[in-house]
Order: sequence, then structure tokens, then C-alpha cells
Amino acid sequence: MAKLILFNKPFGVLPQFTDRGSETKRSTLSNFIDVPGVYPAGRLDRDSEGLMMLTDDGKLQARISDPKYKMPKTYLVQVEGDVSEDGLAMLRRGVELKDGLTRPATVERIAEPDLWPRDPPIRVRKSVPDCWIKLTISEGRNRQVRRMTAAVGNPTLRLVRWSIGDWTLEGLLPGEWRGDG
Repeated sequence: MAKLILFNKPFGVLPQFTDRGSETKRSTLSNFIDVPGVYPAGRLDRDSEGLMMLTDDGKLQARISDPKYKMPKTYLVQVEGDVSEDGLAMLRRGVELKDGLTRPATVERIAEPDLWPRDPPIRVRKSVPDCWIKLTISEGRNRQVRRMTAAVGNPTLRLVRWSIGDWTLEGLLPGEWRGDG
């Protein structure tokens, strides 16, 4: 039976087990997970938080991470400024990035979610409002969500991946993991 681990990756943690190429020791998955033979199914940037999945099953890893399977990934995103209806419509149609047009996203403005405090906290500017959106994409380009929100004029301040397919972060605090399956 395949091992599947759901992990709530904290901000600042590298999405890999070893830190190559840094003079200073940075936190990695090995600081939290001591399960032999599992590997990340996809990535989540060091400056992003939330759901990462790890498995020892190559086919499952591909189904989760390969864009051809179009597995939906949902993010809770705090952005700078107040996203306009035009901005939301652009995200829903697909946004032109340097590497081409994104697939259409599902997006809605949401109230501030009940999340754990981020460490360190985001930079707050009293003169610039912010808001939260829930964004679901079915591809996974490098830093895609950040590039999409910037393209519509609302740079990302905080990015939390909440779900991948039917798997969610529900009940997991930062740094916690559970086996599934």
C-alpha cells in the first residue's frame, strides 16, 4: 500500500529534504518528517505555506504534480489592494504571463480566513488596503499564483495552499503532518 503524507509546510521551509547551495542552514522537510522513502509530489515555494503531499508511489506522485492530470489546487491568497471585478474576471479567463496564457482559474473574494499567524508576519502598510481571495488552478507553473495576482495589479502578500484535489489542510497546524490512505 502506498504511503501518502499530508504536510502543512510552514513559511520559510524549503520544499525538499536537503538544503543544497546555502551557506546558512535553512529549514527543510527533514526538520519535520522522518518517514523513509517518501518524496514531495509537487513543490511549494519557500515563501508560501500550506499543503504539501509526499508519497512513495511514483504513479500517485505524477497524478498529483503533473499538469496533464489537471488536479485542482486551491489557494487562500492575501493580496495588496482591493481586487477589482475586472481583475477577478481576468483570472477567470486566464492571465497572459511571460510563459504563456494560464488556464482559467476559479476565483472569488473571501473574508479573511481563520488561519494561524504567519511567522514572520506580512508587511502591513496602513495606506495600502489588502484583501483575500480563494483561487483554484489546474496547472502548476513556477510561482504561478504570485505571477497571476501581480498581472492583475494585486501582488501576493501571503499564499496558503489549502487543498490539492480532495485532500485539504483541515486540522493540520503548521509543521504538522498526517498519513492518509
